[in-house]
Amino acid sequence: MRTLDIKGVNGDSRILVGEKLERLGSYLPVQRPVVITDTTVEGLYGDKFPNCDLIKISTGEKIKNLDTVRYIYDQLVDHEADRSTFIVGIGGGIVCDIAGFVASTYMRGLRFGFVSSTLLAQVDASVGGKNGVNFHGYKNMIGTFNQPEFVICDMDLLKTLPKREVLCGLAEIAKHAFIGDASMCDYLERNFERALDLDEEAIGKLVYDSVVIKSGVVNMDEREKGERKKLNFGHTFGHAIEKTTDAFLHGEAISVGMVVASQLSVTKTLLLPSDFERIKELLVKLDLPTTLRADKDMMVDAIKKDKKRVGDDIDFVLLEGIGKAVIRKISVKELEEAVSDL
Repeated sequence: MRTLDIKGVNGDSRILVGEKLERLGSYLPVQRPVVITDTTVEGLYGDKFPNCDLIKISTGEKIKNLDTVRYIYDQLVDHEADRSTFIVGIGGGIVCDIAGFVASTYMRGLRFGFVSSTLLAQVDASVGGKNGVNFHGYKNMIGTFNQPEFVICDMDLLKTLPKREVLCGLAEIAKHAFIGDASMCDYLERNFERALDLDEEAIGKLVYDSVVIKSGVVNMDEREKGERKKLNFGHTFGHAIEKTTDAFLHGEAISVGMVVASQLSVTKTLLLPSDFERIKELLVKLDLPTTLRADKDMMVDAIKKDKKRVGDDIDFVLLEGIGKAVIRKISVKELEEAVSDL
């Protein structure tokens, strides 16, 4: 097991890469926590949960909303949760986002931690202190910045993931390589087959290296005033794709978004065309999509509602080379043209 620490304004977070769900109890500050999980994870791993009050929610992006939050609040009241209660989210990104948001807002804030059961959650959603829900279909419109006290990344839990969920996690791993570590990109190119097969050594290294990049960025800029925006590489278009089509999961949409952002980087003479081709080829090797059919008007409307928009511009993440991300203001009009090209 390897650990990393994130220093947050409201508290610190320890990421435990390679720890096991079975040892969760040793990290809990109370005898009987409240566990929030989904029906799938509870069915697979419920026998490994500690003695706890259990709140189960459904699965899928459609339940990441205020109705689910209200349901959990009702359950917490029924369980007589108070300010000494500790919340544990056990599941993927949706469970972690919702559990973190609930813990951050119930009774003005409870302590909480996560056990990440998906590759995407281990390298992205559970790390960094962003918690939130969607609103009218727009991604993470309502949320908080608040760090979990711990995040357990148990590699054994990845073995039951559907292939598409593994690919979604690999998309975010590739993103971390593209924005912050050229050598990690080299490793992915050499070991993509091992990554796809969830080889324990390869996937453990990729998860750890991803968390190193993300935790380093969050330690510099917890509340996304500047440096942390680089973690949004591919996400402006990716979120618009998620909003306008049901055909793509999060990581798949981000993969297409990264291709568009890389193409814009070439257009602005920041990125070499050869590096653009290298990015596309790696995503193809990882069985990720690089193109899509989309409704232009719906895509543009979704981009206009992006959280990173300021006036007529959006803080957009481009690449100056593999491993080096930069933030530039790009007009909504220019992004509309990019949608047309897409």
